[in-house]
Amino acid sequence: MIPVAKPELGEEEIALVAETIRSGWITQGPRVAEFEQAFAARVGARHAVAVSNCTTALHCSLIAAGVGAGDEVIVTPHSYIATSNAILYCGARPVFVDIDPATLNMDPLRVAKALTHRTKAIMVVHQVGRPSDLEALAGIAAARGLKLIEDAACAIGSTYHGRPIGDNCYAPLVCFSFHPRKVISTGDGGMITTGDPVLASHLRLLRQHGMSVNDLERHKSKTVVTETYPILGYNYRLTDVQAAIGLAQLARLDGIIMRRRSIAANYDAAFAGLPGIGLFAEPPGARWNHQTYLIRMLGASVKKRDDFMQALLEEGIATRRGIMSIHREASYISRFGQQSFPESEQASDQCVCLPLYAQMGDADIAKVCSAVRKHAP
Repeated sequence: MIPVAKPELGEEEIALVAETIRSGWITQGPRVAEFEQAFAARVGARHAVAVSNCTTALHCSLIAAGVGAGDEVIVTPHSYIATSNAILYCGARPVFVDIDPATLNMDPLRVAKALTHRTKAIMVVHQVGRPSDLEALAGIAAARGLKLIEDAACAIGSTYHGRPIGDNCYAPLVCFSFHPRKVISTGDGGMITTGDPVLASHLRLLRQHGMSVNDLERHKSKTVVTETYPILGYNYRLTDVQAAIGLAQLARLDGIIMRRRSIAANYDAAFAGLPGIGLFAEPPGARWNHQTYLIRMLGASVKKRDDFMQALLEEGIATRRGIMSIHREASYISRFGQQSFPESEQASDQCVCLPLYAQMGDADIAKVCSAVRKHAP
């Protein structure tokens, strides 16, 4: 079976994990601090704060941005459900804005119509690692005095106008995921980058129960330290074992992205001009990490899409449906009623994720290409 995704892990990760275990420090500690520094340097950020996953990164970022009960946050429905769930966790309301079908990202032209006096922030998603129009969205946020938060769960290694996603040029808070389906993985985990030292300090309090002095600081102290809990916090810590994996993964990042882009280029060449299959083009000013490779089955019904996916599965090739439309899920219908976002819905129903991971061999790539050409409508 050729899977949709597969993390690239090897002896480097094993060695760092073993070293960390032998150190006796396996919860949040020196390795986490080292990982944060390395990650910040990699994306050009002043501060990086490690957390347990990207959902907790989004939750903490929304709280740090002052989002609370009764507020509204502009967001796309075309994302994994965790994106908007984090808004609900704050007692706020996600206000959905449809996508541009060419990019699958939130359409900035629709954002202004969705703003109200209750809007507190805009949360932009870099879908499958493809940078959104940050310049336009940052301009809207600045003009209205709103916080811009980037859900960059999939976007490590992608660039926008030559700048790494995560350098906080456009948004004060950028959130990443290290889930196994992402470009690099720590098993699970997340990171928040910010250029604001006050926000960084607040985020560090939020991730560890609001504790004024963390475990590592207490361990290093030559005097007795009694911590206090000035704010309500959460147990959103990353462990040193995970951070050890992350450090080794960061060292692999450039090679992983180079291989992913090569595989995507092979797919593009194989599927170009194939009747019934639509491809996505990298726009000027953006460089994709190709966290996921999507094709669009033009004009196809959900049944035809599923039949196509089943045919590939029977040939030993795993696929996944396109990005979900959050507003169609029962938990959102029960809260907000039926909503319609046609571009998101059509993309969800017609797109298919094909296998793409750095370890794919030429035979695997050829097998996928052959099967897609064989079973395309």
